[in-house]
Amino acid sequence: RAGAGIFEAMAQYAPAFGLVGTLIGLINMLRSLEDPASVGRGMAVALLTTLYGAILANLFCLPIAGKLKARSAEEILNRQIMVEGILAIQAGDSPRIVEEKLRAFLPPSAQARAGKQRPGAVLDHELEEA
Repeated sequence: RAGAGIFEAMAQYAPAFGLVGTLIGLINMLRSLEDPASVGRGMAVALLTTLYGAILANLFCLPIAGKLKARSAEEILNRQIMVEGILAIQAGDSPRIVEEKLRAFLPPSAQARAGKQRPGAVLDHELEEA
């Protein structure tokens, strides 16, 4: 989760840094108003830094943060399933009871498929998709 937080913070700060670059570009442009050629360079810096900040935030940082959050949630769910299964086995539950407890973690569509297949086939299929 910490990695996702870092990328979310970077996504928030990137546009602000782009705006700082815009201010620097505008200051440079206003400093050299006498020279028309340098006005274009200053305006280009001002606009490009804003664009770079927006691109960094929206095309890199936010998607990476979202992916890290999803992976983190998936890992937490996998660990919960493992702990539940281990506790059920330790408690001496029968294999069918353990299977039903663990099947409760599956989404409804996978639960429906699990009833029609041999034991363990749904998990094999889920592993192949991952």
